[in-house]
Amino acid sequence: MPIATVSGPVNYAASAPPQAQRSTRQYHVGKVAVLGAGTMGARIAAHIANAGLPVLLLDMVPAKGERNSLGIAALQTLKAAKPLAFASAAAASLLRVGNFEDDLALLSDCDWVIEAVAEDLEIKRSLLAKVAAHLHANAIFTTNTSGLPVATIAEHLPDELRRRWFGTHFFNPPRYMRLLEVIATPEADPDAVEVISRFGDLQLGKEVVPAHDVQNFIANRVGTFSMMNTIKIMEEQGLTIEEVDLLTGKPIGWPGSGTFRLADMVGIDVLAHVSRNFKASASDERSDVELSNVIDQLVERKWLGDKTKQGFYKKQRGADGKEQRLVLNPASMEYKPATKVSIPGLEHKGPLDVRLKALLGADPAIDKAAAFYWKVLPELWSYAANRIGEVTETLVDIDRAMSSGFNWELGPFAMWDAAGVRMVVEKMRALQMPIPASVEKLLAAGGESWYRANGAEYFDVPSGKYLAVKRDAEQASLATYKQAKGIVAGNEGVSLIDLGDGIGCFELHSKMNSLGDDSVTFLREHLRSGSDAVRNFDGFVISTDAQNFSVGANILQLLERVRGERWDDLALNVQQFQEMTQAVKFCSRPVVSATAGMTLGGGCEVALHSASRQAHLELYTGLVETGVGLIPGGGGCKEMLLRAIADAETVKADARGESVEILETIRAVFETIAMAKVSTSAADALTLRLLKDGDGVTMNRKRLVTDAKTEALRLVRAGYIAPVSRKDIPAPGKNVFATLKMVIYMMREGGFISEHDMKVSTHVAKILTGGDINPGTLLSEEHLLELEREAFISLCSEPKTLERIEFTLKTGKALRN
Repeated sequence: MPIATVSGPVNYAASAPPQAQRSTRQYHVGKVAVLGAGTMGARIAAHIANAGLPVLLLDMVPAKGERNSLGIAALQTLKAAKPLAFASAAAASLLRVGNFEDDLALLSDCDWVIEAVAEDLEIKRSLLAKVAAHLHANAIFTTNTSGLPVATIAEHLPDELRRRWFGTHFFNPPRYMRLLEVIATPEADPDAVEVISRFGDLQLGKEVVPAHDVQNFIANRVGTFSMMNTIKIMEEQGLTIEEVDLLTGKPIGWPGSGTFRLADMVGIDVLAHVSRNFKASASDERSDVELSNVIDQLVERKWLGDKTKQGFYKKQRGADGKEQRLVLNPASMEYKPATKVSIPGLEHKGPLDVRLKALLGADPAIDKAAAFYWKVLPELWSYAANRIGEVTETLVDIDRAMSSGFNWELGPFAMWDAAGVRMVVEKMRALQMPIPASVEKLLAAGGESWYRANGAEYFDVPSGKYLAVKRDAEQASLATYKQAKGIVAGNEGVSLIDLGDGIGCFELHSKMNSLGDDSVTFLREHLRSGSDAVRNFDGFVISTDAQNFSVGANILQLLERVRGERWDDLALNVQQFQEMTQAVKFCSRPVVSATAGMTLGGGCEVALHSASRQAHLELYTGLVETGVGLIPGGGGCKEMLLRAIADAETVKADARGESVEILETIRAVFETIAMAKVSTSAADALTLRLLKDGDGVTMNRKRLVTDAKTEALRLVRAGYIAPVSRKDIPAPGKNVFATLKMVIYMMREGGFISEHDMKVSTHVAKILTGGDINPGTLLSEEHLLELEREAFISLCSEPKTLERIEFTLKTGKALRN
């Protein structure tokens, strides 16, 4: 499957130089080596393989056993990792292991070599001395150190090699964490830095942020301060671990893991190491928070979090055999059962700026949440303000690093803006809290916020002026297009936006992008022949700025109709949904679905019917309707049958006319639908036939809309001709239907499915085969849609289906009743 914008090894033109004078070398990235098969090194290697490049993973020769055993063990761990390290089995096959004694000569044809061994200066220097002689003249050499000074590590390297040496700090796990901090030393060749930065953006999907060569760089510096300071404030205010995790989670736009669950995931030893690493170099009046005594005790006891199965939290089996979650009592260093806590004031809903103003607007003298936030947030914001120019040049890059490295909804400066800079500063003065010089400079210049003009400008502290935020046009969000051109038309569920060059975009923006009546009607009407949209645009994209493309049809609306026994309304709604997906497929203009994240049920059906699909690597797509006791009713079964038949015909053609049984392909799509399989990546979606050969894959989520627009333009310029509804689909027929029913029966006998699953799966089997008809009987697409409608409406009347829908709406999970 092609990766968008990249075809094999790439050469990139460099842009603005960071520090050193440019060389005349020609750098490219075609083969990569990672030195160090520990958790981080191995996962970096896996993600580079996800980008389609061969990777060499080397480590030490152990005292006993097979000489490559460390690399072999790392590869096996990667294959079993949760979350998945590899996007596909094909990616895993690109990784080769070796050792530092036998295989250093293999580095001679590697274009990028990444050092990722233990965070020990002498260990790193010793390895670098061995490696240097084996690198080719244009090889780029970088370190993944999480905090040691990059230039110091390479002090003893030859001058010429130091020109190709700098830092590339990935965040763990590299496949999923978007931040890549690039640390250029004063000697580093700007061309080399630019090649890796561009490679990280395009092929690794990273938010590439330039960092200064100071301890712990940007995100670890600010993030670890925040965590350590939070623990200090927790102890001062007598809060519990559960309370702090609630306070430092979703209410302020931070991940639901909170402070302590995050510490367990990162590794408490790592947290302690990073804290100690920059303590000696702290430069502001607040210094960097002292390591909490509880952290020291946890490290001493080797309670290091998830890696040792206990840290701030622990899981164990209770007397009843059920898994129980325990939480640490820092005072006694003993565990107690974790409880769900509730803190008044955290129930505020709405956008983050509304929530922050409400949380900080409460009286800290009587409000527990306000008392906590008025310590944690101003001290975080002040600390971040004092880092401008120290860890990186601009506040924009600090915000980018924190958003992508710690998954904060807003970086500290954007967050401060949301709360209100002047209001916060006035309160800080009243509380006799120190005000950073950069903040005083902002206010003295008449600024009311760090950003203005809808985020297009930021306050540059050195100049005391607002400057334009540098943006890559190829990473434009739909919000950016709306700001520039407005909305052509829209309702609560979807809007039509002009992307320029004759391409329109249908932006999904309902809650979870579920496809309700408003979305279905809008898409159906605007994609029909003769509509204003079809007349005014040459092609279309369907996409969203949200994390997930669509969770599918609005099942709450469905439930209301079923409960009210509004069967005529229900039948009409199913038909209208089908008309919408058929409008997508048969539109005279090409429609490209730009899919990412959860693309489920009806969302998957929209993508299946599109002329082409541009998918983000992290695509979790599937026809999941059987989980709520239904079948795909929007043409999903029909499209999967067409793909199965096409694949069987391809195999037959490849076999030069030899007879090929279609059963294998039909059974595969049957299992995909009946078992509600969801892909684990775009590559996995291809194996499930939910993507096709030729569909594009984008590594960087921020480039997805641009890549989808490029694909729509390609189809337009190629003279796109819409397909015609087929009436010549050869039915697999009764023999295949009987086989599938036998499969269903055996699964029921084995206890793998319920009686209701049998009923649902039998409907799927009938649609995919045509039922009890002769093989080869010609069917039309409309007939298959009729079968889907009949099955869908029939299952809606089943009490067990109603139970499943209600359970899913309540819990977000599937019920197998």
